[in-house]
Amino acid sequence: MNKLILISVLIGLSIIGAASIVVFSEDSSESQIQKTVYENDFTFYDVEKIEKSLEEKNIFMSTPVAITDHTVSQYCTYFDSANEQKTVEYCTTTALLNSDDQTIGNLNMGGTTDGPVMALAILDASPFLDSRYDEVNSVFEIMVETFVCDCWEQRQPGGFGTIKSWIDTASEKYEKSSQTTMKSEITGLDNKRLILEITSSGESYLWTLLVLK
Repeated sequence: MNKLILISVLIGLSIIGAASIVVFSEDSSESQIQKTVYENDFTFYDVEKIEKSLEEKNIFMSTPVAITDHTVSQYCTYFDSANEQKTVEYCTTTALLNSDDQTIGNLNMGGTTDGPVMALAILDASPFLDSRYDEVNSVFEIMVETFVCDCWEQRQPGGFGTIKSWIDTASEKYEKSSQTTMKSEITGLDNKRLILEITSSGESYLWTLLVLK
């Protein structure tokens, strides 16, 4: 559990201090896919869909733990478009495990007991940036398809034909950059904000995807 707390705190701090930022805006009115409110907005129950999809990729999840005390900010802190820190009153966290039962990161969802406003996945890769590249792609793709929409290839936000191509581009730019942190943001896809972040913690790399309503 301590490892999960550490990852969450680090990512909260790095988002506010991101030195390299690339933002892509999607016209939410163009080719908008009509959905019901429930389908358009993810819920805490969607973690069950995530779990089933991840199992097909040999990635497993622990039982979600609800957090409502003063430690909630260690798991579900984020920064809005104005770079102001936001906290939530209710948060759930779960560990992500590989087929060897090793913890590779965590998945957090936060908001109120009525529903989440954010979902955050953090994966720890060491010793190289691409050490967990397959897991990163699998987790992030499943998150977008579940929490946002299964419409990426149709909409191609930011000019990226696939979610993987967005991740690949971010990875390539990060490797060429002298910055320790890089953030790429896509806004407007199904009225959501997607923030992809790569940062070095010295001994490892943290891959993060934040989905905000």
